[in-house]
Amino acid sequence: MRYFLQLSYNGKAYHGWQNQPNAISVQEVLEKALSTLFKDTITIMGAGRTDAGVHALEMYAHFDFEQKIESKDLVYKLNSFLPKDIAIIDVFEVEGAAHARFDAISRTYHYKISTLKNVLDYDFAYQVQLPLDVEAMNEACKILFQYKDFQCFSKSKTDVKTYNCDIKEAFWTQKNNQLVFTITADRFLRNMVRAVVGTMVNIGLGKLNLEDLHKIIASKNRSEAGFSVPAHGLYLVNITYPKTQRKEN
Repeated sequence: MRYFLQLSYNGKAYHGWQNQPNAISVQEVLEKALSTLFKDTITIMGAGRTDAGVHALEMYAHFDFEQKIESKDLVYKLNSFLPKDIAIIDVFEVEGAAHARFDAISRTYHYKISTLKNVLDYDFAYQVQLPLDVEAMNEACKILFQYKDFQCFSKSKTDVKTYNCDIKEAFWTQKNNQLVFTITADRFLRNMVRAVVGTMVNIGLGKLNLEDLHKIIASKNRSEAGFSVPAHGLYLVNITYPKTQRKEN
């Protein structure tokens, strides 16, 4: 039987989601916890691969297990067993072919910028104390909808077959001293959101203009785009799946 895990985590202590040979990952910690509880080797497949230091308010992963699982009981046991920076929200059975990564319809990220030095959120928001033109940054967001190929925002060494992404929403909001960038797409390239934000920040600072953004995307060259903003301001906040995924008991 196949089960989905819904979880959240603070990524500060982890070298990203995916297992690494010489560094601790969220996947490794979860697999060890499940294997210990079930007294069997359990491997999990995540919905995506967040980078080192990136947080997730909503992440999904799937695993297979031969026996029926009491969801509430497993949620309680896992949360008791896991460290304080990983939390299980739900466990539920899905149709046998359901896949946490390939069946995802869309993913939404937030990136947080603090416009004032803040001692309480320096681990959770990128601090930019120079004035930013938020209106220009939102105009830049509209340009993203005109394109599909975002190779300019991707890490250079990657094994993807296509750089095409269908961006469904992209916008900035501001409340008091915090800016939040929201972006939703069917898929994201490695480092894409952080590179997009870095380019937007350069537009907000007046270092780039809107026409420059067109040229950057058309170039398909990562070195033409802006810097990659720090990982600690990035949050995976939502993943959507077909409604038929969950198995009804």
